[in-house]
Amino acid sequence: MNINMSGQAEGRYTLIGGNASPYSLKMRAHMHYRRLPYNWILRTVENDHLLEGLRPVLVPVLKLPEDGSLHLDSTKLIYLLEERHPDDRSVIPVDSAHAFLAHLVEDMADEWVTKMMFHYRWAYDADIHYAARWIADDRSPGDTEEQREKFAQFFTDRQIGRMPLVGCTPENAPIIEAGFHHILALLHADVGQYKYLFGTRPSIADFGLYGQLRTLSIDPTPMSIMRDEAQRAESWLRQLDDASGIEGDWFAVGELPPMTKALITYSAEVYLPFLAANAAAIEKGKETFSVELDGKPYSQGVFKYQVKCLDELKARYKALPEEAKSVVDDLIGEAGIKILS
Repeated sequence: MNINMSGQAEGRYTLIGGNASPYSLKMRAHMHYRRLPYNWILRTVENDHLLEGLRPVLVPVLKLPEDGSLHLDSTKLIYLLEERHPDDRSVIPVDSAHAFLAHLVEDMADEWVTKMMFHYRWAYDADIHYAARWIADDRSPGDTEEQREKFAQFFTDRQIGRMPLVGCTPENAPIIEAGFHHILALLHADVGQYKYLFGTRPSIADFGLYGQLRTLSIDPTPMSIMRDEAQRAESWLRQLDDASGIEGDWFAVGELPPMTKALITYSAEVYLPFLAANAAAIEKGKETFSVELDGKPYSQGVFKYQVKCLDELKARYKALPEEAKSVVDDLIGEAGIKILS
């Protein structure tokens, strides 16, 4: 690998992903902002061989230019690129308290807001019909109409079958949909004035939310809700798709916008208790768990990966300097402190 005068790795990356994947959209927008040269490859049945030997086979996948190695997990990829390109277009706030809080909001988007995406896509007939077919078009663009319909039905059955596992049930719908409306209202109120969550430049948290909400802006039902209730949020998503021309600064400590503080509160009061309940159930050997979130009952099957998410948040919280921890504590409150300590 060659290193240029600014300390950056040279060469073009390859990003393999899917238009239906919020994490692929997240990484694509992130790489646009970072001005990192890359080739986008839409994963199809014709190029599955590019991921041969990869386990698990999930998108997005980033191929490094110098050795062709393949790397997974959008959050890990963002931090990997931070290490490889330590320049002034970092998406991690320089203040350690804000860096932790940005990670918390990004994690909440990846693991909780994704339930909103999954719910709306596979709970309503119009969304099911639309999504299954455009996903089929992407996955196998050369199919006949009969093959297209066959794949759409197969994919629909598979995704709907997974809904109870990821908590997207009719019983959980009220809290999932309320969360979507809440997040849209927060963004609609503030993105015009404040631009981004942690500065006049986007952070890892902005890209985490972008991936999920951009996907929601495509499907008929959530798209209609977004356009009716939060058109500024939809405009923000379009603009964040390619922020390569954005120059900006980070907000100072104590100057976070109302939307950011409210998203941190939501993460502490809804997402962290969800993670804690999941981890406690796994520790007891249970296969499902139930917890009250935002005054509403919520149940789903356990997820081992989300134990890793909680452990990572705890480790980052523990590593904070005392002054930074005090800033974080003021924003996450007693419930958040108890879970992370």
